[in-house]
Amino acid sequence: MTGSPSSSPTVSAALRLGPDEVTPQLVVALRTGALVARADVSTLDLSGPGAVSCIQGLLTNDVEQPGDGAFVYGAMLTPKGTIVVDGWVARQGTTVTYTVPAEGGARALAILSRSVPPRLARSRDRGAEAAVLRLVGPHSLAVAEAAGFTPLPGPGRVAAGAGWDVAHAGEHAPFTLQLTGPAGEAPDLLGRLRAAGALEADRVALECARILRGWPRLGAEVDEKTIPQEVRFDEIGGVSYTKGCYTGQETVSRLHFRGHVNRTLRGLLFDGEPSGALDGVTRLDREVGRVTSMMWVPNSDRWIGLGMLRREVTPGDMARAENCDVRVVALPFDL
Repeated sequence: MTGSPSSSPTVSAALRLGPDEVTPQLVVALRTGALVARADVSTLDLSGPGAVSCIQGLLTNDVEQPGDGAFVYGAMLTPKGTIVVDGWVARQGTTVTYTVPAEGGARALAILSRSVPPRLARSRDRGAEAAVLRLVGPHSLAVAEAAGFTPLPGPGRVAAGAGWDVAHAGEHAPFTLQLTGPAGEAPDLLGRLRAAGALEADRVALECARILRGWPRLGAEVDEKTIPQEVRFDEIGGVSYTKGCYTGQETVSRLHFRGHVNRTLRGLLFDGEPSGALDGVTRLDREVGRVTSMMWVPNSDRWIGLGMLRREVTPGDMARAENCDVRVVALPFDL
């Protein structure tokens, strides 16, 4: 990732997770068990009497309406409505914690520092002092309970417990639970979760879960021109159309009520081995988009991926990408 702390995200080559990284054991855990991995994120706190109202004016989603203990996904935008950084907000009393991709941490902190008056709230990056673990898979809740996290918060909620904040993202998110606590205690907690039945994995596992769920990633699906609706914010619950004003709202609301996006995020099923040489997608000899993320699915013996495609390319259409025929499918993937 390049650019100044306040710059918009730039895009590199398509993310590619091959057979040497995506093991059958990992996919089985994602589909029928539970795995835990440390997330590569920045953890930003905004604390003070005006923390909630200030983040409300910067985020695409609603933090005020769900009340104390809310855990919601949303993005900070430019005044023109393009995404600067996305992440998860946990509201606890007079503190809101914004967990964002590591490459977006400096940008998010710059927005908070520039936009929030110190008399209302102060922002800080918890840096190396905080660890964020994410649990993925249908048995995640059972594993967390067996590891001592009871009672667990409901979907879209966060609660403090045993030195770690426990946030429940819900069944449609790319992870089920997010555990945030002291970095020095992370090894012990990982041991407890393993003993409770979780497969310990690395960040590749979280990327696989994200791709399977059809969620965007900063620097892959999200570039400096991306508008929230282009990357499924309506479907994944990342934007509110009933809250008050926030930076970039005019563009987002105008598209929702009066227009449409020209491109959107779709799933891709590859018929063969992607070459890795080209990330453009063509249909009927016309370029219609680009491949943004790919992964090998060992249990299905095929490659799948995400692509930003023109809106007229719909599920069921055939196209070409990475020197392969590809079928366009709806998200999330149904394997």
